Amino acid sequence: MLFRSGREYYELRCYRLKADIRLKADAARAPLDAYLEKALLPALTKRGVKNVGIFTEIKVDKPKGTFEPMADTPVWVLIPYSTLDSFATVSAELNADPAVQAAGGAYLQVEKAAPAFERIDSWLYRAFQSMPRMEVPAFSKSRVPTRVFEMRDYESHSELKALNKMAMFDEGETQLMRDLGMSPPFFGQAIAGPNLPHLRYMTSAANLETHLANWKKFGPDPRWKKMSGDPKWANNTSKNTARFLVPTAYSQL
Repeated sequence: MLFRSGREYYELRCYRLKADIRLKADAARAPLDAYLEKALLPALTKRGVKNVGIFTEIKVDKPKGTFEPMADTPVWVLIPYSTLDSFATVSAELNADPAVQAAGGAYLQVEKAAPAFERIDSWLYRAFQSMPRMEVPAFSKSRVPTRVFEMRDYESHSELKALNKMAMFDEGETQLMRDLGMSPPFFGQAIAGPNLPHLRYMTSAANLETHLANWKKFGPDPRWKKMSGDPKWANNTSKNTARFLVPTAYSQL
């Protein structure tokens, strides 16, 4: 199998707004939304960073094929960088930019008594060989309003097994998802952040019905049955966490 070179890096941020230790009450989303849309995204675009995804979580009823917003949803931000140096340079200088400070003032200059978030979690991922750069689905490019994403992280009980699971994707699982129309935008190996070792990826569709139907095709597929039954891939995942996401109105993905 041939792989393209020039793997990207992804920063994934999770802005948690539900009250816990820092907050006495849940934080309002409006200041964060304004900061992300009016300050962060323009600053990233100016620095050549594009296809930034900004999402909130939804609760999905798979049997009914329906969903509803999550009341205390965090805000997830996926930022692709062409190189590790780009990540280090751009992320370090963003909030020092006077334009960002001016456009995002309501968020950046909040009072100590009323923080804009409970906390921000951040992870850094390296793109897989089998998908070295983000693949933006056509329905994201055309901003289909019903598009939906599913983000999964697979934890492993050992660092070698985490590499084994990544190799399983590189040797067939990534392409199978492409073939079944599951429109994966990215696959990433976690190299920094909480809950290591793990990998994370997304699948997506123009609407929830299509997304759920595509996943139903995955399990019975003969190629998956062959891979999942191969002893060399045994016991490489200890925990699978799935989250359903919808993009904000200003998301680029």
